[in-house]
Amino acid sequence: MPAWGGYVLGDEIQPSWVKPPFIPGHEFLGHVVEMGRNVKGYEIGDRLTADQIVPCGECRFCKSGRYWMCQPHGMHGFHAEFNGGMAEYVRYTKNAIVHKVPKDLPLEKALLIEPYGCSKHAVDRANIQCTDVVVISGAGTLGLGMVTYAALKNAKALVSLDMADDRLEKAKAFGATHAFNPSKVDVNAEIMKMTDGYGCDIYIEATGHTSSVIQGLGLIRKLGTFVEFSVFSGPTNVDWSIIGDRKELDILGSHLSPYCFPYVIDGISKGALKTDGLIRTTFKLEEWEKAYDYASGKYGDLKVAFIP
Repeated sequence: MPAWGGYVLGDEIQPSWVKPPFIPGHEFLGHVVEMGRNVKGYEIGDRLTADQIVPCGECRFCKSGRYWMCQPHGMHGFHAEFNGGMAEYVRYTKNAIVHKVPKDLPLEKALLIEPYGCSKHAVDRANIQCTDVVVISGAGTLGLGMVTYAALKNAKALVSLDMADDRLEKAKAFGATHAFNPSKVDVNAEIMKMTDGYGCDIYIEATGHTSSVIQGLGLIRKLGTFVEFSVFSGPTNVDWSIIGDRKELDILGSHLSPYCFPYVIDGISKGALKTDGLIRTTFKLEEWEKAYDYASGKYGDLKVAFIP
């Protein structure tokens, strides 16, 4: 978390994202063990998860249905009043956006609901059409979630970019029609070859690296759509004349996973959204030191999970 710099702790431009002291963890689910007297529609033992955000319900964004941009922006795992998944218990307040999770859905798949929800929202922002050449930069868990969902849009071509060949193989298994490693392939030449020299129609940035942003502005065609998803550790300097005067691009952001959980839960449950191999190593809580070591990715893991 400290690597996010000003984004998390705040700076002269933006306020702090976190409100300490807090208990982290926003990709989690659990079973109901206690309910308030006025709670309806749930039972003890139900398996639940919730949107990461806990909207206030009162601000202009909440009242217009855009709850994921809530102005107060309560967040599980980031704010003192909303425990994250590393707590022994998590209290879902009346404003939490709660979803039931099938009890027979394996935990290794169910734990991907939150990240896949974020992936879906990013892809939805792009408004992919069947004639589009789509490039998704980054094939980590979130990038692969984008690939498996974007594949259902039946674009003309779906290109995955990553620096790790094993991740690119996974992207192809998840539905990418092309997969390129920028350290080994001239990606610009490949994309231009595919598009008669125009460039890709849509570029979704899912790496958080400055080079990926610059790469995308070069790959994308005039009047194209650039979706920025990632969180960055520092500022990115680009020639903004590319966005305006040269290409007149649509630059879109993507935040959280509004209205996405029901679709994702159903898609993962039915196998429409591929998940195989994303969580391959699991740990007991007492193995937390080893788990954090594996979570660094140095052993090739995309994600690790704690299993009760």
